[in-house]
Amino acid sequence: MHLSIDKETLLKPLQMVSGAIERRHTLPILSNVLLDVQQQQLSLTGTDLEIEMVASVAVSQVHQPGRITVPAKKLLDICRSLPDGCQIELTLVGEHFVISSGKAKFTLTTLPATEYPNLESWQGEVNLQLSRAELRRLLEETAFSMANQDVRYYLNGLLFEVDQQLVRTVATDGHRLAMSQLQLNEATQAQQQLIIPRKGVLEMLRLLPDDDGSLTLSLGANHIRLVDAAFSFSSKLIDGRFPDYRRVIPRNSTKQVTAHRPVLKDACTRASILSNEKYRGVRFNLAANELQITANNPEHEQAEEVIEVEYQGDTLEIGFNVGYVLDVLNSLNTDLVLLHLSDSNSSVLIEGVGNAQASYVVMPMRL
Repeated sequence: MHLSIDKETLLKPLQMVSGAIERRHTLPILSNVLLDVQQQQLSLTGTDLEIEMVASVAVSQVHQPGRITVPAKKLLDICRSLPDGCQIELTLVGEHFVISSGKAKFTLTTLPATEYPNLESWQGEVNLQLSRAELRRLLEETAFSMANQDVRYYLNGLLFEVDQQLVRTVATDGHRLAMSQLQLNEATQAQQQLIIPRKGVLEMLRLLPDDDGSLTLSLGANHIRLVDAAFSFSSKLIDGRFPDYRRVIPRNSTKQVTAHRPVLKDACTRASILSNEKYRGVRFNLAANELQITANNPEHEQAEEVIEVEYQGDTLEIGFNVGYVLDVLNSLNTDLVLLHLSDSNSSVLIEGVGNAQASYVVMPMRL
């Protein structure tokens, strides 16, 4: 293998694939990146056996094709440290990989490409054409509600559901639930549910720019693959049954509160300063056209603020984890939010006024 490439052309795909590589792994080769030079193209592959990232770039100066794996972090750090705009020469000399630029020269150890694992080849059962912005929105509006290292392993991910002309994402950690949906231009005539693991979701969010560029999403029995112009990303799925989220969503709420989202968000942010650091509880007290937000902590400090809301109904006191409420208010981008409530023991359903795509459920907490 022997090729010449400028720093910026190499650095971008190298940074992409590095996100899929575990730095500390029991298998040394999983700390490496696979370099594959064929004709006028360089492909870089990184994997941790759960997710796989492949990025490709065109190379004008390929002197000799070949395949090899080299330590990913060292290669990335070397490339970053070289001067901007420089030319980098990559050469395989025996069992060593030589990186040279100007008067600088670095020699790395290698492992054979034949030992590099790859996710087994598979065919997608459902293929969707989406824009990057659409997929990013679906993930952003729900990902924050995923559980993290929960013993209920199926909660440590995000439900991706296709129901003919509707795509829906749902995430829950057992205390809150986030749901977002997208209407497709064409019906898929397919129904499928799969659970994308937490790392796969976060990696997709890292990779996706917020623009209208098109991508293909392939859904299989055990994998999901995202194919963009410059890269291909694959993830194994969580083998489990996601809870029936429809049963969690309150349907018969008797009380409705309309509030200005920025005002409610700022009031909750201020109250959270004096909330219990461990439980983060705040108290909502509703009366005619006003909401009182109160927080206390073990040091007997207290925050109290009253804001104007649209509400006509009986007085109600209910407690929430203020972090969960703020996550929802930060995710919504509407000026007004609507809170559907019943009593102090029932969950609240939060929606943005004028945004029918996203819904959020937050369970109450005893204070």
